[in-house]
Amino acid sequence: MTQQEALVILHEGKSVFLTGEPGAGKTYTLNKFIGEARTLGRRVAITASTGIAASHIDGQTIHSWSGLGIQESIEDHQIDKMSYKPYISDKYHRCDILIIDEISMLPDYYLDMVERACRLIRRDERPFGGLQVIIVGDLFQLPPVSRDGEKHYAHESEAWKSLRPEVCYLTEQHRQGADDKLLDLLRAMRADGLTDEHKELLHKRENVDNVGEDVTRLYTHNLDVDTLNHRRLVALGTKQRSFRMNHSGDGYRVSAMKRGILTPETLYLAEGAEVMFVANNWEEGYVNGTRGKVVGFGSSGDPLVETQDGAQIYVEKHTWRAYDEQGQFEIASVTQCPLRLAWAVTIHKSQGMSLDEAEIDLSKAFAPGMGYVALSRVRSLEGLYLVGLGAEAFRMDEDIRKFDKLLKQGRSV
Repeated sequence: MTQQEALVILHEGKSVFLTGEPGAGKTYTLNKFIGEARTLGRRVAITASTGIAASHIDGQTIHSWSGLGIQESIEDHQIDKMSYKPYISDKYHRCDILIIDEISMLPDYYLDMVERACRLIRRDERPFGGLQVIIVGDLFQLPPVSRDGEKHYAHESEAWKSLRPEVCYLTEQHRQGADDKLLDLLRAMRADGLTDEHKELLHKRENVDNVGEDVTRLYTHNLDVDTLNHRRLVALGTKQRSFRMNHSGDGYRVSAMKRGILTPETLYLAEGAEVMFVANNWEEGYVNGTRGKVVGFGSSGDPLVETQDGAQIYVEKHTWRAYDEQGQFEIASVTQCPLRLAWAVTIHKSQGMSLDEAEIDLSKAFAPGMGYVALSRVRSLEGLYLVGLGAEAFRMDEDIRKFDKLLKQGRSV
């Protein structure tokens, strides 16, 4: 399907799953549709499953927009209570189109929660309360992080099945200046057609000399990320400042929140440190995934961060809160400077990034699609520096391969 054919379907008001290979123009098509829809007076909510992906489409996380936060379940009476909070209910009622990007990383149970909240808050029993829903993404990208070992694909949710989105599978290649060899390699990974020639291309990018110090490093495990970030921080030779986490309330919820917010209990920063924000604060000008550099510290000790778009922000501590089942009483909270070091990031955290250059270690790849996601972060083979290729680096999810064949036939369930 061409981009123009997809736009025609989108403007018909149908709910759609917009997908396709890297470079097929999903983001371009989405942005064009958003602009045209707003010109026509339609109210569009732009969201994504991760902060980095949301920042790339000038949106917010679905967790923030929905008001559901990072919880994994919710009761109807809790949603009903949400509906009486104007700052939440207004978002649902003043919306015609809901966009959810990077759908591969959104678990099935969370999409079900959003769908139920839409129906109950909008007082409309149609799927998603009658909203036109545009789901966007490449299911070959990394799946949701699972703590129970089970797969939680969004397309297997009850919400997806009830919505029955029309499939817009983009097939043309539009990535300007793209490396044909890299795109061909990624296509081969999707189709289980990786040849010895493809693998040889990657081996030629292993242990390349003269990798720049400013190149982003991608690793499979947090331990490797933390080790490199610490080493680079020490190498700056500038005075380090420490920021200690404070927390209170229910121990189990506090532990869950610590895992979710991805900032250490003691954060060390120094002038010159590369950092990434791990919270949303639209008023201050940052979202989860915004990148920047520490350029100083204020009189109160708050770090001054210059973001990649040139904005300078004094970063105050942020508090994450958890409430009881009725949503009335705070039962746990965690407070910390909402930053983490970012010379290196995990491949999971990199999803949604687009990089000119990256040094990637796939020697410990452990999840289907991990190599595919890492390789598709860079724009060309010349910008790819590999320091390891493990046995799992090329593995893709066979269930997704089967589903992808159905998608190409126009079937979504």
